[in-house]
Amino acid sequence: MEKLTFYALSAPEKLDRIGAYLSERLIRDVGRHRYGYVCIAMEALDQLLMACHCQSINLFVESFLKMVAKLLESEKPNLQILGTNSFVKFANIEEDTPSYHRSYDFFVSRFSEMCHCSHDDLEIKTKIRMSGIKGLQGVVRKTVNDELQANIWDPQHMDKIVPSLLFNLQHVEEAESRSPSPLQAPEKEKENPAELAERCLRELLGRAAFGNIKNAIKPVLIHLDNHSLWEPKVFAIRCFKIIMYSIQPQHSHLVIQQLLSHLDANSRSAATVRAGIVEVLSEAAVIAATGSVGPTVLEMFNTLLRQLRLSIDYALTGSYDGAISLGTKIIKEHEERMFQEAVIKTIGSFASTLPTYQRSEVILFIMSKVPLPSLHHPMETGRTGENRNRLTQIMLLKSLLQVSTGFQCNNMMSALPSNFLDRLLSTALMEDAEIRLFVLEILISFLDRHGNRHKFSTISTLSDISVLKLKVDKCSRQDTVFMKKHSQQLYRHIYLTCKEETNIQKHYEALYSLLALISIELANEEVVVDLIRLVLAVQDVAQVNEENLPVYNRCALYALGAAYLNLISQLTTVPAFCQHIHEVIETRKKEAPYMLPEDVFVERPRLSQNLDGVVIEFLFRQSKISEVLGGSGYNSDRLCLPYIPQLTDEDRLSKRKSIGETISLQVEVESRNSPEKEERVPAEEITYETLKKAIVDSVAVEEQERERRRQVVEKFQKAPFEEIAAHCGARSDGEGAMASVCNGACFQPGILQENGTTWLGKEIKKRGCQ
Repeated sequence: MEKLTFYALSAPEKLDRIGAYLSERLIRDVGRHRYGYVCIAMEALDQLLMACHCQSINLFVESFLKMVAKLLESEKPNLQILGTNSFVKFANIEEDTPSYHRSYDFFVSRFSEMCHCSHDDLEIKTKIRMSGIKGLQGVVRKTVNDELQANIWDPQHMDKIVPSLLFNLQHVEEAESRSPSPLQAPEKEKENPAELAERCLRELLGRAAFGNIKNAIKPVLIHLDNHSLWEPKVFAIRCFKIIMYSIQPQHSHLVIQQLLSHLDANSRSAATVRAGIVEVLSEAAVIAATGSVGPTVLEMFNTLLRQLRLSIDYALTGSYDGAISLGTKIIKEHEERMFQEAVIKTIGSFASTLPTYQRSEVILFIMSKVPLPSLHHPMETGRTGENRNRLTQIMLLKSLLQVSTGFQCNNMMSALPSNFLDRLLSTALMEDAEIRLFVLEILISFLDRHGNRHKFSTISTLSDISVLKLKVDKCSRQDTVFMKKHSQQLYRHIYLTCKEETNIQKHYEALYSLLALISIELANEEVVVDLIRLVLAVQDVAQVNEENLPVYNRCALYALGAAYLNLISQLTTVPAFCQHIHEVIETRKKEAPYMLPEDVFVERPRLSQNLDGVVIEFLFRQSKISEVLGGSGYNSDRLCLPYIPQLTDEDRLSKRKSIGETISLQVEVESRNSPEKEERVPAEEITYETLKKAIVDSVAVEEQERERRRQVVEKFQKAPFEEIAAHCGARSDGEGAMASVCNGACFQPGILQENGTTWLGKEIKKRGCQ
């Protein structure tokens, strides 16, 4: 062998003939089953290949590859392994000269076939599979960076390589279960096809350039589809974790896009399959968020929300095509619910990884999809349409709650912009109790910036709130501006939500948390006064009971007021205020415990059936609170005014009120607030004709007024002074007429400014009229 190597190095032009001779001998020996000579020939080829790197190596390589192919075609496992080992040695050599005509198609196909070996002997099967994986690894190393070779990233090659590696990865559990003892574990790992397949897959993906990612991922998706691996989802998640951690971070969004497209393509697949894809998407998106997700953020949320909407339709209609026929696959509602929960969880987990500005965009995007009863977002009509609207609202609000959880934004103007807050609060007027509860929870999530929320989960009248260890910061200037702009809107919705018959304990707990968080996060002196007025108005709702609320709701409102006033009195630290609240609470404890949270917000509430005869000692009195807080510098005049909510177009959009009722309510509120309410005549009935007449009349009056002004200005600009004086002759003397002229001129813009030396100007100056 030494002599042969020396000869080959001395006369490199003879290398191709040496290779051809060895190749011929090997093929003959294989046919005659002289396997000892086969091994000698391969050993000689390997050594020559390792030693020689001359210009004429290419022809020798052709002979070498021909011999390796002959060994791989053999049915003998040992020959296949021998050929693979030689090929791997060759793959690790960096050639000095390029090759223009070499093809590896056969090797890709054969090594992929070896990866799927199903030999009866377990040991032989393992060895052949490992040889196949090593061979594929060698092909990848040899071709991936060589632009002159056939492109290994072409679908025809990727569709063989990737499934072969995944097939071996699937059996990782079996391989682990065969490991006899921890001492032999390292040795077993080397013999484990699953471990080797994972390393090879990681190496393949790590070498993938931007344009090749798609061809590498598509076979993975097809493999998971063909072998029904989305439903257990464990293996699918494992695959995509390998993928996401192996590729370059800037390529992450390409994988996400592939998964989103695959989810769309499987829109009519079983809910369990779609749920598996969504779970994988969730895991991949969280990993991708640490890199560069780029423009796929809204695309991802858009796809997920579209799938959510489709799932709701499937659950309602019971089929994928909207009509059940004999061949239709019946949909299981509980599976669709499971899929919906998976989508919502994915939305939340991905949103939690986004920076604040992107999360704000996502929040606005989701809110824009919520169907609301307005001109711009018409609701579907009919029974099925109403169900679809309701389910869509609930699912999207659940998603919004997931996104808002843990959202930290120092500026509430940015966290709750007007267009978002308006739409969110519109949903608070819905009849559905579940929807209203979601709105309250979302608001609480946004307001809780210091982690105080859980401290208000139980409504109580603590004698000392210092045990809660509340984190309180001074209200910032931006938050003060936010409250100036939106406070009345918030108060109004809290007030209207309190009046709902369908409220349960969770609603009152959420209302209490919301009031408490506003007091801690956004309160200044004016806000504290308004919140106290609001809670006293809620107490009046329970006392007067114009809404005919059930006994539980009335007791709950009394208890809610007691708990909140107890909290705010201790936060304001005005001794006289604290004393009044404490006295009323003590009186209730003795004689009316059904008006306190400790008796109302329990599993079995202890209520009173007679709430009409509530004595004044049981109530928090506005006059008393105004007096004690006014003495401490609070605005006592504002405290004396009872809170009355502003009624807006949202009431018209609410299903609880018709247009006529809204207008009559507005008229009634105006009359109640007016100082001349005794002199007011009853408001006339407003109809379509009266509204039309009012609009037409107002336009005509405006036109007449504009024409009259034009004529007056023209007269003062062009008419002689005597004519103007004569026109104003209603006065008794000339001075009065002149004053009238001057007054008229002063109120007409531009008359005196046009020419200060006009005769009229001189006359006015002469007479000293200012």
